[in-house]
Amino acid sequence: MFQRGDTVELEISDYAFGGRGIAKVETENGQYVVFVDNTFPGQLVRAKIEKKRKRHAEAKFQDIIRRSNEEVILPFQEISGGPYIFVPIELQEEYKKNSTLEVFSRISNIRDLNERFDEFISSPNHYYYRNKMEYSFSTIEHDLETGEEKDGAFALGFKRRGTWWKVESLNKPSGLFDEQWETILKDVRVFLQNTGLPAWHPPKKEGFFRHIVVRKSFEQDQLLLNLVTSSDGIETFDVEAFATFLKEKLGKRLAGFQHTVNDNVADRSKIENGQWKLVCGEAVVVEKLLGLNFEISMESFFQTNPKSAEKLYTKALDYVFEEEIPEGKVVMDLFCGTGTIGQILSTRKSNVEIVGVDIVAEAIEDAKRNCKRNNIHGINFYAADVGKFLKEHPEYIGTISTIILDPPRAGIAPKTLLKTIDLGAENIVYISCNPSTQARDAETLAKAGYVLEKISFVDQFPHTGHIESIAKFKLRTHES
Repeated sequence: MFQRGDTVELEISDYAFGGRGIAKVETENGQYVVFVDNTFPGQLVRAKIEKKRKRHAEAKFQDIIRRSNEEVILPFQEISGGPYIFVPIELQEEYKKNSTLEVFSRISNIRDLNERFDEFISSPNHYYYRNKMEYSFSTIEHDLETGEEKDGAFALGFKRRGTWWKVESLNKPSGLFDEQWETILKDVRVFLQNTGLPAWHPPKKEGFFRHIVVRKSFEQDQLLLNLVTSSDGIETFDVEAFATFLKEKLGKRLAGFQHTVNDNVADRSKIENGQWKLVCGEAVVVEKLLGLNFEISMESFFQTNPKSAEKLYTKALDYVFEEEIPEGKVVMDLFCGTGTIGQILSTRKSNVEIVGVDIVAEAIEDAKRNCKRNNIHGINFYAADVGKFLKEHPEYIGTISTIILDPPRAGIAPKTLLKTIDLGAENIVYISCNPSTQARDAETLAKAGYVLEKISFVDQFPHTGHIESIAKFKLRTHES
């Protein structure tokens, strides 16, 4: 039988929530299940056993030996961030919907979930939908033609699946991000390689070129670029020449170009890990979401698929306004971040008082700036802990009609969820980028008297295993 560390060939026969392919292996003791992330039914794959249990194992995908009959090869380069790029979108959505309903029902103990299911909302754009992409440099390259690992190379693209040290150079568009930019990326690679400065060597933690991060404004049809390097050899790097090269390639589509010097050995591209300067253009782009303008810097949090985010927010606010909000009652936007949902809500119903709460003070300041930019009034933002909010602002006791929850990917901490329940809202509209943690919270909410009335799924990330969900909960009263 399998042992940890074994490399095995597996036939994928089914699909589980989150993009986990399932292989079923017959043994003398019966059927043994192996989960392999980012694989699809019908594929024969090579994988490495990472965890072994009595009845199942988890394996890390390495290579596709034979593709599924369902896959259709498209003129894109397959990357680790888009494992299902060759699977027809209708089939992706079918598997996502069914697997999410199954896992949500099992974790939440809601057996009639299909009766409460509202709709599956497809992404308006299935290709080129992302507004941010990060590319890595490495001297260790995985050669896509030979399958061999080459040291001393100059690779620019994406990390090979299951590795942190080697990069597959992107030679044609991935189908996820801007087509023009990814078409010229190989020219960018050649230009930077010709400087004579080396790419980063991840195991040795040395080298010069580390990352390129690109943000896109669909509204402006412009790109904001950040080149991340170390300082080792910087005196010989002509950053102005690279800026000129980018202007020649992108023309007016280049909104701005900045250079970040990061000597932190951690493999991250974040600006706070280094010092940056604006070489040319602007440091921000502006994106429009449901008629509102949002200024986005390189480090701003913003929805990765803005067109799909519009669909998500519209559905969430449909759930909010299904219930009448009595005079004197407020809508609380919890985990409000930069205030996107509250602002959109305000444009739909300007006479409703909105309270935005987030523990991150910087996000609240951004939210206030966004409101001013969009000339929106009637939203009160607070940098506060959920559990202390009513003690610090007793004027809101008994006034909260609806809470909109939009927590980060890790979900809501159990204690924070209990504090949220204590706020006493009549309705909760819960947006989640991880339906399995939302299902866990649904069981807690049920014990507190909140009934799941409706749930919808939104495909924010086509060609991946990710799915978002929007659930509407209503507090059960004695009368009902």
